[in-house]
Amino acid sequence: MEGFVCSQYWKRYVSTILLFVATLYSTSAVTHYSVPEELEEGTVVANLAGDLGLDVKTLVDRKMRIEIITNRKYLDVKKETGELYIVERIDRESLCPTKTSCYLKMEAIIENPKRIFYIELEIMDINDNAPHFRRDTIDLDISEATQAGERFSVSNAVDPDVGSNSVKTYHLSESDFFTIEIQTGRDGSKFADLILKNTLDREQQAVHYLILTAVDGGMPSRSGTASIIVHVLDTNDNAPTFEEESYQISVMENFPIGNLVFHLNATDLDEGSNSDLKYSYSLYTSEKTQETFNLNLNTGEITVKGVLNYEDFNIYDMEVIANDKGANSLSGKCKLKIVIEDMNDNHPEISIKSFQSPVNENTEVDTVIAVVSVSDKDSGDNGVVDLHIPDNMPFKLRESSDNYYELVVSEPLDREKVPEYDITFTVTDRGSPPLSDNETMTLELLDVNDNVPQFPLSFYTIRVMENNAPGALLSSLTAFDPDLHENQYLVYFILEKEIANTSMSMLFSINPENGNLYALKTFDYEIENEFLFHIEARDSGSPPLSSNVTVHIIIVDQNDNAPVIVSPWRAHGSVVEEKIPRSTDKGSLVSKVIALDTDSVHNSRITYQFLQVTDATLFSLDQYNGEIRTMRMFSYRDPRHQRLVVVAKDNGEPALSATVTIKLSTVETAVKAYSDMTEVPLEYDIFSDLNLYLVIGLGSVSFLLLITILVTIVLKCQKPKHSKAAAPCRNSVISDRNSSIADSTLVSNDAYWYSLFLAETRKGKMVVRQPVPKGSRYIVSSLPRGTGLTDTSDSAASTLQEFG
Repeated sequence: MEGFVCSQYWKRYVSTILLFVATLYSTSAVTHYSVPEELEEGTVVANLAGDLGLDVKTLVDRKMRIEIITNRKYLDVKKETGELYIVERIDRESLCPTKTSCYLKMEAIIENPKRIFYIELEIMDINDNAPHFRRDTIDLDISEATQAGERFSVSNAVDPDVGSNSVKTYHLSESDFFTIEIQTGRDGSKFADLILKNTLDREQQAVHYLILTAVDGGMPSRSGTASIIVHVLDTNDNAPTFEEESYQISVMENFPIGNLVFHLNATDLDEGSNSDLKYSYSLYTSEKTQETFNLNLNTGEITVKGVLNYEDFNIYDMEVIANDKGANSLSGKCKLKIVIEDMNDNHPEISIKSFQSPVNENTEVDTVIAVVSVSDKDSGDNGVVDLHIPDNMPFKLRESSDNYYELVVSEPLDREKVPEYDITFTVTDRGSPPLSDNETMTLELLDVNDNVPQFPLSFYTIRVMENNAPGALLSSLTAFDPDLHENQYLVYFILEKEIANTSMSMLFSINPENGNLYALKTFDYEIENEFLFHIEARDSGSPPLSSNVTVHIIIVDQNDNAPVIVSPWRAHGSVVEEKIPRSTDKGSLVSKVIALDTDSVHNSRITYQFLQVTDATLFSLDQYNGEIRTMRMFSYRDPRHQRLVVVAKDNGEPALSATVTIKLSTVETAVKAYSDMTEVPLEYDIFSDLNLYLVIGLGSVSFLLLITILVTIVLKCQKPKHSKAAAPCRNSVISDRNSSIADSTLVSNDAYWYSLFLAETRKGKMVVRQPVPKGSRYIVSSLPRGTGLTDTSDSAASTLQEFG
C-alpha cells in the first residue's frame, strides 16, 4: 500500500518510537517496533544492531540474519550498518485480515557465539481501503400493498481497515418512497435499514432504483456504493379496460370466413396472472351474432364464422367482456357494432312475364310483344338496373312501371329478310364492377302472302334449233317466291296469244309445277323463225299474287335446204347449151351461174367451182359470183364443143349443193337472136351492175312469195275440220321431211323475170333477153333434198319449164 508520509518523517517517527520502546522495555527480552503498513521497499525501520548492543563491525563475521515466522520475507538487516529495513511492502489487511491488531514476529540470529534476539513488529493500519458492499446490486421485491413504515434489511458495507478507518455511516440517494436508518452491531459495525416512507403503486412505477453509499472514518474518508433495485410486486388492484367503450366497424359482405374482422385489445395495468385476460361474449350478445362471428377467448380477435350477406342481415351488435386471471378476478367490457356494407354480389334478375311468339310478319308498329320485369337484391347503385336489347333489331323497350318494361315493335317486320329473332334481354346494374344477366327469347314470324313471285330475269331469249322433236324441253323458267308454304307454291301459265290464228298453247306447253317449257311441234326456220309471248307465275296464297315474264323464242336455222340454180335457164333438159364466137377475147364473160338458198345467211352463202371441165386452161370460174370467163383466146386446136359442169355449194354443215351442165359451142360468126327474143344493144357501162340488180330483185320476189305461201298455209291449217291435220298441212307446203324430192316451188306471175341468159359482151355491148310475155308462169324445181353434191347427169340438173 501506498504510504501517506514522507520518508524522513517516518525515520524520525520510527527513531523516536524505538527509543521510547527501548527505554520502556530495556529490561524485556523482546524488542518491539511499530511501523505503518504500506511502507516502501528499502525503508529503514530501526538500527537493530544499536538497539541490540551489537558491534556493527562484527555483524558480517557473526553472520547476522533475520528469521520471520511467515511465508514471506518482509524485512531484512543490513550487515554493514545493522539497520532493519523493508524488503517487501506490508499490507496489514492481507497479513492480519481478521485481527484488529497486527504483529509481525521475527528472530535476529548471530553466530560466534550464537545468540537469538526476539523482535516484534507492530503493523499499524492506514486508511488505504474504501468501504465496499458484498454485492454491487441489491434486489428487493416489495408488494405494492406494503404499508408505509415497513423496514427492509439490506446488506451492510465492509471495510478491511480498522478503527476509525472502518465504515462509520451510510447515505441513501434521494427518494420519495424510501429512507434509511443506521444501526450499530454488537461488534461495533455499522449497517442500514431501508424504510418505506410512502405506499407504492406498481402501475405508476414498477421499479425503484436507489444508491446506498457507505463512508469510513479515515482522513480523508473513503466510500463505497451499492445499487438497490426495488421491484414493486403487483396486486390485482386494476380491472381490465378497453381503449374505447364502444366500437363501430364496417365489413364488406361476403368477407371470407376465417378472416380477421377486428382485434379487441383490453389492457390491465397489473402484471402476471393479474393482467392475463380472457375474452367472452356477454349475455346481451344474440345467438345470431355469436354464430356469425368467432371471438378468440385469449387474444380478443374477432373473425368471420358464418356467411356475411348484406341482403339477409346488415348490422350485428355484440358486448365483449374481458376478465383477468387474478385471485379476485376483475373485468371490463365494451360494445361493438359491426355494419355490413353492401357489395355488388347479386346479379340482376330478369323475369319474362309474357311473351307472344309466333306473330305475323305484318304486325303493326307499337304492338306489344313481351312484358319483362327486372330486379336486383343489392342496394344503392348496386341495385339500380338498366335493361336493354340489341340495337340492330326492329324492337324497342318501353318502361311501363317501376322495373317493368314492354317490348314493342318499332319497325315493320319482314319474315323474308329475317324469319326469326333471337332477342337477348340484358340487364346490368350500376355497381362497380357492374354485374349483368341476360335471357334470350326466340320470336318467330308467321308468313303472310306479301311477296309476288319473282323470275331471275325479266326477259328470256331461248334459241331453238329448227327441226326439233315435238315435246323437246326448251328451258326451265323457274320463279322464286320468298314466302312460305301455300304462299310459296307456284303455278305456271302461258298467257294466251294468237299469231296468225294460232294459239301459243298449241305451239308450246309449260309444266305448271316446275316451269319447264316444252315445244309441241317441230319448227321450220324457213316458215317461222321467232315467237314472242308471256308466261305467268302465280302463288297459292290468299289472295294469290302473280308476275309474268316475256319469252322470246328464236328458231335457229339448220342447213336443211340445198341451193337452187336459177340461172342459166335450162329450157331443154338439164344441159344448157350456149354458143360463143370463136374470136372471143381473153377475160370475156361466157356465162354466169346464179344459185339461191332459202336457209339463213350463214348457211345460204354460195360458192361455185368447176366439177368437170373439158379444158381447165381455157375457162375460169369466180367462186363467189359464178361468172365464167375465158382465160385465153380460142386456138384452132381447141375443140368446138366445151362441156362445163359447175357445182353451187352452200356454207352449211354438212354442205348441200346443186350442179348445172353448160355445153359451149364455138361459132365463127355472131350469134343470132332467138325468134322470141329481141336483142337490145346497150352500152356496157349502163349494165355493169346488172348482176347485182338481178340478185336483189330475185331475192325480193322470192321473199314475198315465201311470206304469201306461209300465210296461206296457216289459214288453211286453222280451219276446224282440218285442225288435227294442221301440222302436216303446214309442212306439206315446204317439204316432206322423209321425202327425197323437194317440193319447194317458187311461183311468180310477175313481169320481173328475165331470161337470165347472158350473152357475150362484145366491145362494151351487152345482150339482154326481153321479159317473157305476161301471163306466163315459171316454175323452178329444186334438186333432191338430203343429198350432198348432186349427180352431174342431165336428170339431176335443175330444169326450167314454161307453162302457157
